Amino acid sequence: MLFNLKKFVSFFLEPFTFGFLVLLLAFIFLLFNSYKKAKSILFVGLIFLFLISNSLFSNFLISPLENQYKDQKNIDISKVEYILLLGGDFEARAYEVLKLSLRLKDAKIITSGYAGKKLISDALYAKNELISLGVNENRIIMQDKPKDTIEEAISIKKLINDKPFILVTSAYHMPRAMKIFQKQGLNPIAMSTDFTSKKQKSNSYLSIKELKKVTMAIHEYIGLAWIKIKEIFN
Repeated sequence: MLFNLKKFVSFFLEPFTFGFLVLLLAFIFLLFNSYKKAKSILFVGLIFLFLISNSLFSNFLISPLENQYKDQKNIDISKVEYILLLGGDFEARAYEVLKLSLRLKDAKIITSGYAGKKLISDALYAKNELISLGVNENRIIMQDKPKDTIEEAISIKKLINDKPFILVTSAYHMPRAMKIFQKQGLNPIAMSTDFTSKKQKSNSYLSIKELKKVTMAIHEYIGLAWIKIKEIFN
């Protein structure tokens, strides 16, 4: 119930949905011959589109998320027993997992994530890809039931209890992931990857890439706000 409610709220607060609603509202005013109102709404929509699809704004939103766990490379990881790869964008996170697997040759790798509408789960996909990249299959543990980060944290708590582990996920997602895992009494070592807000030589405008970054950032801020709301009502 809560999972579906969160998804519903997130959907209506994301830029793509907002843009669609602006166009729909303008179209409704056109149907009723309110041309001035339709033009005004379309003008606001264009300004909004320009704002959310340029690198200055996208980096402004996503940098505070990505920089929270940026400098974690000098932390002692010698006692780590598990490397947890959260479900999602495997290609963006795989390099970090491979590096860690070479440094920590005895550590188990946990792949996580459910299938949803896909043919195979994120956990199975990640497992197969890691094996193809040379990781021994015996090192990999799958958790293919969790649907989101909260369920992943609950599942990992049951699996490894308080054993030391590294959490690998995209930099923009790490702050929310860490809060969720800490609420389960876990204290993972954060290893962020897939930084998107690195310095650029020039600013990008009307870019799908920047629009995607804004969408990701807003999704994370909604998730962080959701955690706060649950704290208040619990």
